Amino acid sequence: GICYRDGTGVPQDDREAARFYGLVAERGYAKGQYNLATLFVSGKGVPQDYAEAVRFYRLAAEQGLAAAQNNLATPCISGMGVPRDIGEAARYYRLAVRQ
Repeated sequence: GICYRDGTGVPQDDREAARFYGLVAERGYAKGQYNLATLFVSGKGVPQDYAEAVRFYRLAAEQGLAAAQNNLATPCISGMGVPRDIGEAARYYRLAVRQ
């Protein structure tokens, strides 16, 4: 997915990146879940969908990926894709800092 996202050795193609990230995300790979979540936030290669972004950030965060924990705090503050919950945001920030 990264090669397609960045255009390294292949033509840059966000849809193909999303497809490959989705394959590894379904198999439980935290970095694939994180990368797919970032595409859902930006709307690159997939329709912009904050709820799906949160879902994949949460899957990666639960595996201890600090970047996902950090990025999951933002929607908890803004209420994008999840109900606004400052306490939950603080929890994710604390988890990320401990990594």
